[in-house]
Amino acid sequence: MRTTISDVRSWKKSGTRFATLTAYDASMAAIVEAAGVRLILVGDSLGMVFQGHDSTIPVTLDDIVYHTRAVVRGTKTALVVSDLPFLTYHKSPEQALDSAGRCIQEGGAQAVKLEGGRTVAATVKRLTDAGIPVLGHIGLTPQSIHQLGGYGTQGKTASQAKALLDDAQSLNDAGAFAVVLECVPSELAALLTHSISIPTIGIGAGPDCDGQIQVIHDILGLFAGFVPRHAKQYATLADTARQAIERYAAEVEGHAFPDGQHSVAMKPDALETLREQIQDLE
Repeated sequence: MRTTISDVRSWKKSGTRFATLTAYDASMAAIVEAAGVRLILVGDSLGMVFQGHDSTIPVTLDDIVYHTRAVVRGTKTALVVSDLPFLTYHKSPEQALDSAGRCIQEGGAQAVKLEGGRTVAATVKRLTDAGIPVLGHIGLTPQSIHQLGGYGTQGKTASQAKALLDDAQSLNDAGAFAVVLECVPSELAALLTHSISIPTIGIGAGPDCDGQIQVIHDILGLFAGFVPRHAKQYATLADTARQAIERYAAEVEGHAFPDGQHSVAMKPDALETLREQIQDLE
């Protein structure tokens, strides 16, 4: 049985800390689930880590539905959340309902995530009233990167912090089951966590959130070079993969691979018959 939003809410009540991760394909999702992670986000971050864009803006709803299907097929017990991409829920609550419906019906997700606070509260309520669980997202909202002017920390002034507190409460009141806090000061994240009844999930928001989320490629070290400040590399798989590929290429070029162990041989009598047939044709 899959994890439910009731489970997620109960973790806050019991003081149970929880880890969440992104995943974009069946094989990685299966690994994440096997490691004990019970909430997986099919994030629009796939635009950057999978498609090579410099932001999440180009990601389409079709992209999210496609990757959600893959993640759902690779899992059995995790709660799978689909990210609603840029401009797929902004026009009206009805547009959001159509977009979220595709993620649930076609993608197989159990919930959706959208960015914004008070400005999307009516949309969150429309979705939850229709039976679609919603994960909120405030602080640094990557879909608004052009308006924000970069990927900096949000809520550093008293007025900005108060606005985020109001945003969090609006999402809580609208029926969201949890809210992501991205790149906000740790003191503010602690205040937000204690001010609302739903769980907070931090990314670059300090240690006091109820849960934490990271991009899978960041924690596995699948990127060479830049590592976001909020991320910690628990492996350096980019180096491991490069070394393995170098060995593979060298063995192919040196005629060491494939060898007999990695090949299939014909039965001697079949091979002899084939040779005789070839000679007859000559």
